[in-house]
Amino acid sequence: MNLQLHNNVPDGLTRRARSFVSAHGIKVDVTSVEGLREWWLERDIPTEVIDRMAAYQQRWGGLVLPPGPKYEGGPKYFRPDVPEGSSSEGWSFEAGDQRTSVPFSFMIGPADEFGIYSHQKWTPLHASVEGWVESLALAHHASMWAKQITKFTGDEVDGIRLDAYEPVREVRGLADKWWRGTDSLVAVYSGEAESLSFPAARTALIYSGLDDWGLRGGVEDSDV
Repeated sequence: MNLQLHNNVPDGLTRRARSFVSAHGIKVDVTSVEGLREWWLERDIPTEVIDRMAAYQQRWGGLVLPPGPKYEGGPKYFRPDVPEGSSSEGWSFEAGDQRTSVPFSFMIGPADEFGIYSHQKWTPLHASVEGWVESLALAHHASMWAKQITKFTGDEVDGIRLDAYEPVREVRGLADKWWRGTDSLVAVYSGEAESLSFPAARTALIYSGLDDWGLRGGVEDSDV
């Protein structure tokens, strides 16, 4: 497998995420979607679905990023595979292989959401792959600058008061969301709880003791 630094960072990311991908991303070779196009067509996969997979591979294919704090780190690398769905429900496809043995697959949804699929249930985590990458970048950044990181699980998460916090828009949160306060960041991960119908899996991480750089990493709302 060919490894190289990932210098061609996709556009549409904040400066913080671009720096994260440039500094920590590795590119590996993956199987071409175009090489399998006829194989997919013979199995009645719609052309537009294969086109979406090809566009995903061109933008993200082969990118390896450091593991995130949940979902056993996230995909090992981005690689489209195994499209499934219908004209009525929409089509999804695999986003990449799991790093470890987890009871779900990483998927790209009918509207290009990034999420997980388990037990016949689709749970979108972020509205786009960019949102997932932004979340990884923010978790990496916050963990470096926080004076303290506190973890809450299950029912404990409901006790976190977010009235004085604002949503972090760049993560495009759906089941998983980030919130920014005056000196802390809060990440709430609900994907596994929803997908597995297991409320105890809900997790929140509070990164506290942050200055303005720690809170934003140079990213302002105008940059999003």
